[in-house]
Order: sequence, then structure tokens, then C-alpha cells
Amino acid sequence: MTLVQLALAALAGSGFVAAAPGLKIGTILPENAGPGRSTVTVRSPTNFNATMSLYKTMLKYGKKPSASLEAAVAEIQAAALAKRSTGEVSATPNDEYDDAYLSPVSIGTPAQSLNLDFDTGSSDFWVFSSLTPSSQVNGQSTYNPSSSSSSKLVSGATWSITYGDQSTSSGVVYTDTVTIGGVTFASQQVEAAKSVSSSFTSDSSIDGLVGLGFDNINTVRPTAAKTFFSNIKSSLDQPLFTVDLKHQATGTYDFGFIDTAKYTGSITYTSVSTTNGWWQFTSSGYQVGSNSFVSSSINGIADTGTTLLFLPTAVINAWYGKFTQGLAQDSQGLLYFHCTETAPSLTFGVGSARITIPSKILNLGVGDSTGTWCVGGLQNANLIGINIFGDVALKAAFVVFDGSSTPRLGWASKTV
Repeated sequence: MTLVQLALAALAGSGFVAAAPGLKIGTILPENAGPGRSTVTVRSPTNFNATMSLYKTMLKYGKKPSASLEAAVAEIQAAALAKRSTGEVSATPNDEYDDAYLSPVSIGTPAQSLNLDFDTGSSDFWVFSSLTPSSQVNGQSTYNPSSSSSSKLVSGATWSITYGDQSTSSGVVYTDTVTIGGVTFASQQVEAAKSVSSSFTSDSSIDGLVGLGFDNINTVRPTAAKTFFSNIKSSLDQPLFTVDLKHQATGTYDFGFIDTAKYTGSITYTSVSTTNGWWQFTSSGYQVGSNSFVSSSINGIADTGTTLLFLPTAVINAWYGKFTQGLAQDSQGLLYFHCTETAPSLTFGVGSARITIPSKILNLGVGDSTGTWCVGGLQNANLIGINIFGDVALKAAFVVFDGSSTPRLGWASKTV
């Protein structure tokens, strides 16, 4: 019996059921799997544009622009799109646990601003909308296609998605202008929700998701939609985006460029399997605290839409085996350690490179009503059926999602 099993056996029968934070699992799981609201950096043109100024003024005061003005604005926007080659958008935690990171996204004409969760583990761009029943909306901002002059209903198109935490949403599809971090695509397929599950309703901070996985797992039918990244990729300086999530602070997503100021040392690249639509790679092993590095092939996915880090049982036993004050497990199978203890660091390998997750990121804070037990940022992959390098791992690194003809992931250390 392992140390973890012994500790849990000692607690069996105690009736421990902890109230974990609203953890997110954004990955789309295969059928055979087991059980920020902030400023955007925009590179603006330096010359005053009278046509755009008139257009915005008319919209502000409820005047309908003429057809010729609409056409002129469309040309200006198309030209701006052709010139724009990079963009940056903020990613702000939605709560003290970093359950999810929200980024401002503009949809439609005039622009409607929503705070969306960017998810590299799925590929649907969906939002709360004017079609979502009022009983399922709980303070979220909604997209109203009828208020956008650039929206078009995609006849016969529907979508329905189920995430790894069993949250669901479904609805119909429009094309509309979408801008993220100053990068615009004029005909993005926007999935307008007609129904969302209670878990989405209860989280008033999240207005929808932007899937950044691969196109083959998009759920729009009869014809799958392309992700925002797929649509803009050819217009970017480089066909990539980078993720720089922060611990209890605002980070960024950058499109089309790599900001060398955001990481230390060099970037180590590893190949990606796209078969399942994920950014799936193989880690070269792990290290707990100051223990020796254990070489082990750990195949998993880099997923910004999942809060925790899910790894194999061997890693679980090694990490939780460091705690001496006992462990607890809730009814969902999540593990907790005594809050008086300091969590050991955890290092994972990418080729010969090492990414170290510090103690502060691996402790998600108090998870029960007594204040005794803290949520471990590392959990057993058996709960999900796949290894997931979620936000707990991503916060410790600067990560490049390279969408070139041979996709790859780049990992670098950074100041945490």
C-alpha cells in the first residue's frame, strides 16, 4: 500500500466531503475516455480617419449609416485586417483560485464586448446570447446578433458541446466580425447559445469560450467551423500564439509574435499530435521537490481551459507522499493536504528542459468548511482518463502554440 493509500485509509469513514472551488475542465473528451476584464493592447493607425469617425458618431446617436458608408467602412476594416499582423490580449483570473482566465473579445458591428475563456482543449467559439433563456443567464454579458449589422445566420447550422467536467451548451451559428487583441476576422463563426448547463449559468463572470484547439473537434454541424486562430493564422507575422498565464494576476495571450521579455533562457520545442484535436505532447518525466528526476514518458495535453494538473498515479504517490499530516479525499475523488504543510514543488520535463511549478501554485487554498484541508493543484489523471497540463502547469511557464504546417509546443521558464 502506498503512502497516499495509507493516509486515505486512515481517513476512511470520517465522512470528509470538501467543497472544492469551481474547478474547470475545458477539454473535449473522446467517447472512450474515463470517468479578463481589462485593457487590450492595440496597434492603432496614426492617421485620423474621418469616415470611421462619422460612422462611429452615427452609431453612437442611433442614426443608421447609409449603404455607401457601410461599404466604405467594410473596405477600411478589410484593409486594416490585411495590415495587422500581431495582437495581444489580457488574461485575467476570474477569482482568487485562478479557476479560469478571462479575455475581452469584441463581436459585431457596433462591437459588443464579452469576457471569454480561451480554451486550448476545445475548438468551439460560443457565447451567451440573446437566444439564451433568461432563466439560464445570471449576470453574463450576451451577444445579440440582431444588434449587429455584420451578423449573418448560418442557415441550418447547429452546435452542441460537452466538456470534460460534463458542462454543456448548444445553439445556432452566425458569422460576424470578431476582434481579439487588435486582430480582426470579419466572418468568424460565432456559436450563439440557446441552452447552457447550470455550471455555466452559475459562473456569472464567464460570457462564453474561445476554443483554440484544432478544427477537427469543432462541433458545428453539418459543416465544422474553423477556430479564430485558424482563420487569422495566415495573416499573422508568425502562425502562432503564446500563453503567459499568471498566478493571481493578469497575464496575456499574444498572437503572431514571441515576446522575449516574457521568459528566461531558451524555448524548448516538442512535437504535437493533433489526431484528437488537442495540443497533445509527451513530457519526458517529473521531479518532486529536491528528489531526483524520474524519466518517464507522460503523454498529455496543454489545456488552458482546465484549472488543475492531472498526472499518472506514480506522480500522485510521489508528490502526496511528501505530506506528513495526513490527506483527505472528497466525494469526487479530489485529494487534499493539511493546510499547515507546505506543498513541495513539482518539475516536469519537456525534452531536456525542466519546468518547475512552485509550491504557491500547487496550493489552491482552503477547500473545506473547517479551514483544515487545502486543495492540491495536482490530481490523479484517472479521474479524467487523460493527463492534462492545465493552468497549474501553464502558469509556471511561457508556452508557444505553434500552428505551422507541423504543429509544435514551445516551453520556457519564466519568473513566477
